[in-house]
Amino acid sequence: MRRSLLIMLLLLALGGVAGVLLLAAFPPEIEPVRVERAIPNERFGGR
Repeated sequence: MRRSLLIMLLLLALGGVAGVLLLAAFPPEIEPVRVERAIPNERFGGR
């Protein structure tokens, strides 16, 4: 019983490490997002 629990925990840990290494080797692509900023009205006002 105890040995099977240790094997399951070891497999879970190895799967987690493999997942992290997979994400590090092949990171997901980031889609560019256009940034639109509002221009303050003070630029167009008189002095």
